[in-house]
Amino acid sequence: MPNRLSDATSPYLLQHARQPVDWYPWGEEAFAEARERNVPVMLSVGYAACHWCHVMAHESFDDPEVAKVLNEHFVSIKVDREEHPDVDAVYMNATQALTGQGGWPMTVFLTPDGLPFFAGTYFPPEPRQGLPSFTQLVEALAKTWDEQHEAVLESAEQIRTQLAEINQVPEAAEKAPTAMQTLDALGKDYDMLHGGFGSAPKFPAAMVLDALLVKGDHTSLDMAQLTCETMARGGIHDQIGGGFHRYSVDAQWVVPHFEKMLYDNALLLGTYTRTWRRTADHDPDKRALFERVIFGIVDWLADEMATENGGFASSLDADSVDIRGSVHEGIYYVWNPELLNDALGEDDAAWAQDVFHVTNQGTFEHGLSTLQLRKVGDWPRLERVSARLKEVRDGRFRPARDDKVIASWNGLAIDSLVTAGMVFDKPEWVELARRAAEAVWQVHLVEVDGVRELRRSSRGGVPGDSPAVTEDYGALALGFTRLAGALGDATWLERAAWLVDQADELFSADDGGFFDAGDDDLRFARPRDLMDNATPSGTATMVHALRAVGVLTGEQRYGERADAAARTTWATVAAAPRHAGWSLADVLVMDEARRGLKLADVTIVVDEDDRMNQLVRAAWRMAPAGSAIVAGPAGTTGFGHLFDDREQRDGQATAYVCRGQVCFEPVTSYTEFKTPLWSRT
Repeated sequence: MPNRLSDATSPYLLQHARQPVDWYPWGEEAFAEARERNVPVMLSVGYAACHWCHVMAHESFDDPEVAKVLNEHFVSIKVDREEHPDVDAVYMNATQALTGQGGWPMTVFLTPDGLPFFAGTYFPPEPRQGLPSFTQLVEALAKTWDEQHEAVLESAEQIRTQLAEINQVPEAAEKAPTAMQTLDALGKDYDMLHGGFGSAPKFPAAMVLDALLVKGDHTSLDMAQLTCETMARGGIHDQIGGGFHRYSVDAQWVVPHFEKMLYDNALLLGTYTRTWRRTADHDPDKRALFERVIFGIVDWLADEMATENGGFASSLDADSVDIRGSVHEGIYYVWNPELLNDALGEDDAAWAQDVFHVTNQGTFEHGLSTLQLRKVGDWPRLERVSARLKEVRDGRFRPARDDKVIASWNGLAIDSLVTAGMVFDKPEWVELARRAAEAVWQVHLVEVDGVRELRRSSRGGVPGDSPAVTEDYGALALGFTRLAGALGDATWLERAAWLVDQADELFSADDGGFFDAGDDDLRFARPRDLMDNATPSGTATMVHALRAVGVLTGEQRYGERADAAARTTWATVAAAPRHAGWSLADVLVMDEARRGLKLADVTIVVDEDDRMNQLVRAAWRMAPAGSAIVAGPAGTTGFGHLFDDREQRDGQATAYVCRGQVCFEPVTSYTEFKTPLWSRT
């Protein structure tokens, strides 16, 4: 019999909709029930692509005996962390503080007022490795609640007080950290052999790589390029289907955790495009490798992640079934010599075994190997063999797709698709971005009591109930601004300006920064984290969006608001630059501005049907970080004064570059373009 999750828009919640546990979604109803019955809340947080979430669901939540204990002694709430990142953040902070570690599934026990008093992650069905069984745990906590009720409440209050002290953000700094200090600090965590930062497990560091690409100095560029190259060659990269897996369990990028997330690939598409721009023409193999990655990510987005209404789905599961019907993590993606031979024939299989490092022993498990691109001498053969392997792999049982649409992740994808489309002269990529932008705008913007509100998620064209958070407003505004420049369509700039204005109203903090979400009486705290997680922090995303909107509108207030928010990130950048990549990127962009390379507005006057001509492409390929580019015919309106009195020269597309109040001589040839783009004032 379905429970209260049967009407959810989250595929993760729907996976639990027929369990015997009497689940509630996050909301007042659940806490009111807990207060009415005077029982604690069991909060379970996970997401659809989480392997151990599925394991615990099967072992415990599908068990009628476990459900009986939960239903009798607790109110059980199931949360999709991707729909409610604010809830996830608040209770993950509590879990990490109470246990010294975190992860998903996250299991937190709360008072009816939402205060945590016990927390953990995965609990097994039987006692194992020092952990009690889940049944033992819930029975013990139920007994403690009944017999030591006042002590539990007192402990919960103490935990709240301690968490408030631990989670205070640093005061806004008066002075930005120096570029040299932060880049040197990054270098100390850098893996000089395999690229990336830190040791296993190793995550793609898209935001940090973006920061390293700002100045283009030799050391920073070497770190970015080696990391991008080793990831591109590693098993973390889907060599035949495009896109990247979540992270590598080893330091060499060989074996990934196999889930594929929209946000990782949206960010990495932009990062690889910017790295390609910074890679010299005289390194054709490296450029070809990066280009292969870029085209592969876009193909993956278009073929596997685009939903019917144009938005992009959230993720692909790590697990799928083999030919015997057994579930295995990564089985969809791995090979052995026999499988290669069956797919390709003897000659190509032998070649592929060498190129992809498929060994007889296996690099993964059970004699199976991930595909690593160890060496390439024949690019056409690589593409032919890869296409055949993909054709064969498409016949396997596919991982499940979480097809909900998340506003912020789509904003990141829109931003990167536009950038890549303009750099590589691919108008169809820009159109893919435009369709996603239109889908999110039309579906996620709802009207409640005459007031427009942005929702974080949707599924099947139906908006969810979760309000959008700071990163949703910022990432969408950034993507919309980029789209406005590429299309010369001020409608998207107007929408971007509305989004950042709304975010300023909803999420501003007294110190000039931003909270990560709005007020919610059900949470015991309001989340605010200036460090990046899998995606840039909400504050960093807003800073980037505000600067982009400010340059294209010409409205100084947006730049000033960005400056105020950026100051709140400086202490975090100085202390932990590896975990504040986009904030560090802003520090470096503004350091260049102080050195004369101020944020540029690049206006290119073109014919109506010539928005991707050679001059436009040159701008997108060569403009320094922080530039805002717009192309359109003479007389285009809606971009401040950028098109005022600007026309084509001698019937040719003409580019106008300005930095603040200083403008350079217009150019009509891409060979002359680098001078105004990179001249300091």
